[in-house]
Amino acid sequence: MAHIEERDTEDGKTKYRVQIRLKGYPQQTATFDRKTDAKRWVLKTEAAIKEGRFFKSPGAKKRTLGDLIDRYIKEILPRKPKNAHNVASQLKWWKQTLGHYVLADVTPAIIGGMRDRLLKGKTPKGNIRSPSTVVRYLSAISHTFTVAIKEWGWLEENPLLKVSKPQQPRGRVRFLDDAERVRLLEACKASSNPLLYPVVILALATGMRQAEIMNLRWSEVDFERNKITLYETKNGEIRVAPLTGHAHSVLKALYEKRSSETELVFPGSKLNKPIDLRFPWEQAIKKAQIKDFRFHDLRHCCASYLLMNKVPLPVIAEILGHKTYQMVKRYAHLSEDHKWQAVASALSVFDFRVN
Repeated sequence: MAHIEERDTEDGKTKYRVQIRLKGYPQQTATFDRKTDAKRWVLKTEAAIKEGRFFKSPGAKKRTLGDLIDRYIKEILPRKPKNAHNVASQLKWWKQTLGHYVLADVTPAIIGGMRDRLLKGKTPKGNIRSPSTVVRYLSAISHTFTVAIKEWGWLEENPLLKVSKPQQPRGRVRFLDDAERVRLLEACKASSNPLLYPVVILALATGMRQAEIMNLRWSEVDFERNKITLYETKNGEIRVAPLTGHAHSVLKALYEKRSSETELVFPGSKLNKPIDLRFPWEQAIKKAQIKDFRFHDLRHCCASYLLMNKVPLPVIAEILGHKTYQMVKRYAHLSEDHKWQAVASALSVFDFRVN
C-alpha cells in the first residue's frame, strides 16, 4: 500500500513524500517535486518489490547526498588536483540543492529535474549555462555515486545511469591557413616578449595544451631522444610529445640561454612561476590580422596538419592525449581535399568508358 504526503519546505516549495508498505518487505520512501513523478515511482517500485527486483542497501537509507559529497571532497578530490577546484564548486551546488536527501531518495527523476534547472540557470557571471557545462556537473555527481557503490558500499545503483545528458554542440575547429600561419609567426617573432615565438612554435609542433607548455620543465625535455615527457596532464596520464624539426632547434637555443635559478622552460618575472603571455599573444593576433582565433586553436592546427599528412588517428589521439578517437574525428573534414585527390588518382588508371 502506498501513501503520498504533500509537504511544504522552508523555501516555500511543495514536495511529495511517498511511503510504500508491503507485507513482508521493508518500508520504502522517496521524495519528489511533482506528484505525477511520485505516482509513477509507486507503480514501478511496487512492481519491482513483488518481482524481487527492488533492493536498497542500508547505507542508502541512513546517509544523505550531503554526507556522500562531504566524504568525496575530503578523500577523493585531493587525488584529482588538476580540476579539483571546479569539481568542488560543482559538488557544492549539488549539496546545496539536494544535500538533505537520503541517498535512497535520489532518483533519476530528481536528477533529471536538476539537470533541467542547470540548463535554465545562470552562471555567477550572469550567462546561461552551456550544455557542456551541465554535462560536467552531471559527471561530477555521477562519480561520487560510482565511488560510493564500488568503494564504500553505500548504495547499489547509480541514478545517473538512467539520466540522459544534454546534447552538446559540435566541438570548435578553427585552424590557420598557410597565409595566416606565416603572419602569426612573423608577429610572434617580432613581439617584445622573446618567449612568445618559441611557445607558439611548440604549440603548433606538439599539440600540447597551454597549461602543459607554460608549466613545462627542462627535466621533461629530452633533446637526444627528440621527445617531451609530460607527467602532469589534463587526464592524469603520462604522455610523450615529439620534439622535432624547427621546434627542436628553437627549444635547444632557449636551453642554451636558460637560467640556472629555475627549472621552468618559460619562467616569468618570478622565476618559480610561468610567464603570462596573454597580452603579447593578443597583440600578435591583432598585428597578424587574424580573426576568431584562440591559443587553444593552435592545438587544433597541430591535429589538422598531422591528419592532412596521413598520420593515423590512433597516433594523433596518443600525441594529443585523447582517450578516444571521437575527439580526433572532428578534424577529419579538414583532410577531405587530400582524400579526394588520392581517390581521383587511384581511379584514374581505370577507363570506364564503353564504346
